Amino acid sequence: MSKLFSKNNFYCLCCFLTILWVFAANTSADEETKKIKGPITITSDMLTADNQARTALFEKSVIARTTDMTMYADRMLVHYAKETGNVTRIDANGSVRVAKENRAITSEEAVYYAEEEKIVFTGEPKAVEDDNVVTGKKITYLMNEDRFLVEDSKVFLTNKKEQ
Repeated sequence: MSKLFSKNNFYCLCCFLTILWVFAANTSADEETKKIKGPITITSDMLTADNQARTALFEKSVIARTTDMTMYADRMLVHYAKETGNVTRIDANGSVRVAKENRAITSEEAVYYAEEEKIVFTGEPKAVEDDNVVTGKKITYLMNEDRFLVEDSKVFLTNKKEQ
């Protein structure tokens, strides 16, 4: 086996992908699914609300925060349900960055699907944790399963000195 794909690097990759993102605001041992919980606060320089279409368009310096995650973008189109007002989908465009602790994913576009509890990153997506980097054509984060799907992946792992 080559040095590039040694067992140690494979183990590091598995650990990296496993712990890369945990979006649940409140997790407990008996909780079956991981979902974004708590309020979502969105700020921007401009907001255009369309009650007929049930959308809110945030533009310029958009920041969406939950209790444990922050998403930045140039533009976010938020779709919400007529009956409940709950967010059903968020389309983020332009310099998208999702950050949590020492982890981040950047891309040109990202779509959050509330029903499926997933986020799809496109437009040169790149996931970074410490010095480790994963890139691909498309990165899909399945929040309920805490699992990533990376199309055309390229992984850069940094070996850390054992102490």
